[in-house]
Amino acid sequence: MENTIFDEKFLQNLERLAILTRRTLAGQTQGERRSPKRGQSVEFADYRPYASGDDFRRIDWNAYARLERFFIKLFIEEEDITVHLLLDSSRSMDWGEPNKLDYAIRLAAALGYISMVGLDRVTVTVLGHNSRRAEYYLPPLRGKQQVFQLFTFLQSIQPDGKNPAEHLLAYAIKAASPGPVILISDLMNEGWKNGISQLAMRGFEPTIIHLLSPDEFDPAHFTEPPLAGDFRLMDQETDQEVEITADFETLDAYHQQLTEWQGTLQKFCGQRGAHYLPAVTSTPLETLLFSGLRRQGILR
Repeated sequence: MENTIFDEKFLQNLERLAILTRRTLAGQTQGERRSPKRGQSVEFADYRPYASGDDFRRIDWNAYARLERFFIKLFIEEEDITVHLLLDSSRSMDWGEPNKLDYAIRLAAALGYISMVGLDRVTVTVLGHNSRRAEYYLPPLRGKQQVFQLFTFLQSIQPDGKNPAEHLLAYAIKAASPGPVILISDLMNEGWKNGISQLAMRGFEPTIIHLLSPDEFDPAHFTEPPLAGDFRLMDQETDQEVEITADFETLDAYHQQLTEWQGTLQKFCGQRGAHYLPAVTSTPLETLLFSGLRRQGILR
């Protein structure tokens, strides 16, 4: 991939979007999100009587001229949030056409850009690695001027991670600054539910983007030659082998199990206030961002 990842027109289109959050979260600096707290932003909210120690610069002298009493102007304080991007880099992500990991990297880059343009903080963690190592963790960045640091970090990700679900749980337990957290994964490992539950319990707003390649979504239509006959399949994660006979009944059972799996995940996430969005990498990124994520209430 080129260093810029996207062309200028695509980036301009992304600037029309924004990350949605169900709550207004306190930030360290003023961002673009309104808070019910009263601060010193640019939008007037209300008055209150002057009290000892208040800033004289906030006195409304017009009100004093009319009422001969001091009043302080109150403004809506605008606060930033931290958007947590979590990428599964396990070996099963290095699969498919379009490749799942490549697609995940571009999706994370787009979501990070949207957040940074909106003056939110963005942090990225590559699940499946030792998150203490610098190459697998990007500390919070803020502001459009730092977007190329984000892009460079994402382009460096390699598909060699192990135990990403365990690392999600560890992240959920230790992470600070609760806010929107977007997990991009094929969920091929066991144990994801523990991490998702922990994130929800700690006040994060989880979004799970469940990526599959076209041949994983429908093996019968996206293999060449068509999938039929006897096969020996190898698990990308464990290297374990299994022998199957691909016929109509096997493919039908596969589709049923896939539907049940996705349905179970959607129900599980919904019960915890988390978004669940299945996606196939053949879906243009623009369609996923401007249609799928907006329809789910993840972007606006």
